[in-house]
Amino acid sequence: MLKIHNPDTIAPPASIYSHAIEVPPNARWLYLAGQVGAKPDGAMAQGFEAQCKQTWENLIAVLAAADMGIPDLVRVNGYITDTSQVAAFREIRIPYLGDTRTSFTLVVVAALASPEWLVEIDAVAAKV
Repeated sequence: MLKIHNPDTIAPPASIYSHAIEVPPNARWLYLAGQVGAKPDGAMAQGFEAQCKQTWENLIAVLAAADMGIPDLVRVNGYITDTSQVAAFREIRIPYLGDTRTSFTLVVVAALASPEWLVEIDAVAAKV
């Protein structure tokens, strides 16, 4: 079981994440490459919200292929290209994370590898 660390000696998390996640010995690790809003047929979802949702669906599919799920996430990094979309990104992730409070970093970048990409998420997961 993953152990959450949110010490009361620092400010609490500003959103739905944890400051740190501890992984027990003998866990199976999975490193997920950056996922973007490409649909299974390769077409890019249109618009920020659609790309966010498809990105989460892609991440969940990769986890499932490894017999893992959202509760197994240890670390998530989100990258978006528009500061005005921070609140939307946070709101969209809520139903995907549910009660899971993985460690999480969100970064606003000038651009991603393809100009049509508006969001990218990479992650690390572990399962005992």
